Amino acid sequence: MNTDIFLWLAQDGVINGAIYALLALALLLVFSVTRVIFVPQGEFITFAALSLALLESGQTPGTLYILVFGGIAAAGLDAFAALRERAWRRLPRIAALYLVLPFAVAALVAWAAPQKFAQWVQVLLALAMVVPLGPIIYRIAYQPLAGASILVLFIVSMAVHYILTGLSLVFFGGEGLRSRPFSEAKFKLGVVEVSAQSIWVVAASAVLILLLWLLFERSIYGKALRATSMNRVGARLVGIPSVLTGHLSFLLAAFIGAVSGILIAPITTLYYDTGFLIGLKGFVGAILGGMGSYPLAALGSVAVGLIESFSSFWASAFKEAIVFTLIIPMLVWLSLRSHRVEEDEEP
Repeated sequence: MNTDIFLWLAQDGVINGAIYALLALALLLVFSVTRVIFVPQGEFITFAALSLALLESGQTPGTLYILVFGGIAAAGLDAFAALRERAWRRLPRIAALYLVLPFAVAALVAWAAPQKFAQWVQVLLALAMVVPLGPIIYRIAYQPLAGASILVLFIVSMAVHYILTGLSLVFFGGEGLRSRPFSEAKFKLGVVEVSAQSIWVVAASAVLILLLWLLFERSIYGKALRATSMNRVGARLVGIPSVLTGHLSFLLAAFIGAVSGILIAPITTLYYDTGFLIGLKGFVGAILGGMGSYPLAALGSVAVGLIESFSSFWASAFKEAIVFTLIIPMLVWLSLRSHRVEEDEEP
């Protein structure tokens, strides 16, 4: 390996690591707030990337059908609970969040898709379809089981993953898609040629991480999420509703996943199930960070990207095995540090 190859591999590793860092932060956020190991995190990547590619070709993405029917299911569950509790005042809010908003987004996308608007408009449309899926999925699959054990929640996550992957195959097909790059510009840095799209990925990831830090440090909702992640029962005792923090964490996870998908869509061809593997690598990064620290999760994810990149040069046939083997020593270390198993179940 010479210096040129080293720099190329390092560049590729940093770009991949930036995406893995975003996913690791989302997975860690969801787990710390809701105790859910959110396996379907990668599906948000797939939905956003493939939806953007279809919008650029003038087609209507099937994501809007998932949004509409998911909203109807969530509205039915919430409306039934409100009627049973005779909480009539909740019905207009339920209708607005789960019916009016999804139908409005679906109608807008169906009208705008054939128009082939500017790329930034199509990006906003893709985000508008994918981001609301986070709270909808939480309401349908996880909120009714909020007090269940981590193992039960994990099993539910696997079921949700398979359902979403199947729907992705139905609506997007088995062929891979790729969107247009945000910029065709390329810059020469010594022997390395850096594309503007790569700079977009790293810069957007850094900005998003900074915005998340500001959210947690400066906003009341971010502080509520932090309090819940530290002590769920204590947060409930001081008046922080677990339902609200659950919805917020899944909303942020969906937003992060959607942004990640849009960023990598011009770089690599994505298939209906590609997001799962990318999400798993973000999970490996979170594990390397100890599943308890956001900065360490980000650093672990960058390390995953670099190891994957250099493994593709030295042992390309085993690069995936090498990446996923990284969690074994970390899990052994975490198990040795833990003297007892403690599971904070909801009363």
